[in-house]
Amino acid sequence: MEQQEISTWGSKLKAMGPGILMASAAVGGSHIIASTQAGAIYGWQLALIIILANLFKYPFFRFGVQYTLSTNKTLLEGYQEKGKIYLWVFFFLNVAAAMINTAAVGIVTAAILKFIFSALGLAVDLSIPTASVIVIAVTWGILLLGKYRLLDSLSKWIMIALTVSTVSAVVIAALKGGIAVAPDFVEPSPWNLAALGFIVALMGWMPAPIEISAINSMWVVAKKRLNKVSYQDGIFDFNVGYIGTAILAIVFLALGALVQYGSGETVEQAGVKYIAQLIKMYAFAIGDWSKLLIALIAFMCMFGTTITVIDGYSRANNEALRLLLNRKESRPTSLYVWTTATALIGILIITVFMSDVATMLKFAMICSFVSTPIFAWLNLSLVLKGEHRVKGGLLWLSIIGLIYLSAFTLLFMVYQAGLIS
Repeated sequence: MEQQEISTWGSKLKAMGPGILMASAAVGGSHIIASTQAGAIYGWQLALIIILANLFKYPFFRFGVQYTLSTNKTLLEGYQEKGKIYLWVFFFLNVAAAMINTAAVGIVTAAILKFIFSALGLAVDLSIPTASVIVIAVTWGILLLGKYRLLDSLSKWIMIALTVSTVSAVVIAALKGGIAVAPDFVEPSPWNLAALGFIVALMGWMPAPIEISAINSMWVVAKKRLNKVSYQDGIFDFNVGYIGTAILAIVFLALGALVQYGSGETVEQAGVKYIAQLIKMYAFAIGDWSKLLIALIAFMCMFGTTITVIDGYSRANNEALRLLLNRKESRPTSLYVWTTATALIGILIITVFMSDVATMLKFAMICSFVSTPIFAWLNLSLVLKGEHRVKGGLLWLSIIGLIYLSAFTLLFMVYQAGLIS
């Protein structure tokens, strides 16, 4: 374990990066889509579910950073040391997640891009599949030419812009007293099995798919190559990113609850119609003049998420395969191959599922949740022994969290199997 160094505000700021990158990957799907829709459909009723999802996933995300800062090894190296079966499990699940999540974030980014073209009055009639191909292709090009520093700096500005605009919209909407409730509005209840699929999807990407923890551990290693990062500063960076996204999830819920819940307007589940509703929420609070500005910020957020997802998953899959094949280092072109494959298969999935975008997005979120207990156990198993072992309140939180996440997964699977109704 590294010798502990004095932590200062200067050293904390220099350590910032991986946690913000993780936040950028998180906010795109779970917040802009899931949290806002949760507020728009159910008001404040699902606030507790969002809080619990963030709370119970916290230790498993933290273990990735904790393990890497303590040992200077990535989670993938930790899985390998425990036994190759652990790494094989991660590899297969992560390959599937890479392709599905790339398609999901690509579709949302494309929908925002199409909305922007329409708002600008441009005579560009792009279909969502075509726009998705453009988004993913541009992302692929940036990743082949760019480096870690580009992701590191870009994500910070995107997060600041999105946070400021969303918090401002919520504060103004609250001061206005929210939107008028329709006279015939009947409050829907999420506390029934029929809403279970929506709740599971909400938790799947809240605050991010849990396999992002392994990717984040690789970002921590990359950051340590650029700057010297102490254990305390690394944990600080993680906490700022994670806790920030947890708070922002409630802010997005508030936006939907204040501006659309009870209005009588049907909440769209995906596509350009949903993006139009989202931008309308901001316009209600800030003013119509802000529509294009908010759309651009949302686009940059989702574009940053797309970059982060394709880059992060590709790096994790490339590194996992290297370890499985016992190679000392990756071949120079192997990351390019993974990046290209992830982008191409993501595009292929989009073309297949484009007839029902909402179902595809929900499927991606549910897949993330169902695999959550497996990834959570993998991370917990790495910090049960040694000088970096988890103990005290964090250990109990992880045990309770694992039980909670596993129970929800089991309930959903039993419901899907038709064993309960």
